[in-house]
Amino acid sequence: MLVEVCANSLESAINAEKAGADRIELCVELGVGGLTPSAGLLKAVRENIKIPVHVLIRPRSGDFVYSDLEFEVMLKDVENCIEMGVDGIVSGVLLPDFSIDIERTQQLIAASKGVHFTFHRAFDWVEDPYEALFQLEQIGVNCILSSGQQKKASEGIDLLCALNQKAVNCVIMPGSGIKIDNALLFKENGFSVIHFSGVTLRAKNANRENLSMSSISFLDEDKTPVSDYRTIQDIVVRVK
Repeated sequence: MLVEVCANSLESAINAEKAGADRIELCVELGVGGLTPSAGLLKAVRENIKIPVHVLIRPRSGDFVYSDLEFEVMLKDVENCIEMGVDGIVSGVLLPDFSIDIERTQQLIAASKGVHFTFHRAFDWVEDPYEALFQLEQIGVNCILSSGQQKKASEGIDLLCALNQKAVNCVIMPGSGIKIDNALLFKENGFSVIHFSGVTLRAKNANRENLSMSSISFLDEDKTPVSDYRTIQDIVVRVK
């Protein structure tokens, strides 16, 4: 069974290789489902490990319906990854009705220049997973990362198994909540690959009490924070 580790740092990537993982998906900010890593992190990872590196292309947290400007950034991130010699791209785009954005997904695949392409857990939001599987196979997606439309892959095992039986030329990769006590479930059910982070939470070296740098209001999945033209203009006029 191929093991893909979701690595969120250089240390995580090095640990994954040392522990015997077959490849990594590189990202940052696991707490919001993963975001695109920096060019510096990607360069450092490429210099320090030898196993294949797949890179998550997701410009922000929340939904998977992107503006033209956000999608422009995604294409540039893919271009940068290909120039740096990555082995795979992990991404996904939906339409507002939770169907696959075929046109934009095709653009991402084309920008990936033939490297392995995984459609990520945006798949778990689609209304008809069987139709989505057919569509993604038709446009050349190599792999689908899914929890079976449940919070944990173990809870979505029935749908995952059904998709695995239907898939013709696309690998179904279970992911989310896979741990030592349920990992064998996926091997026993005929899956050829699993995806997990394997993280432990380490205490930070320093923390300033009563002055958190996190803002919970920015993590509302129903809203996207955007610097507002009028708000900025009003403050500029006031201080100038």
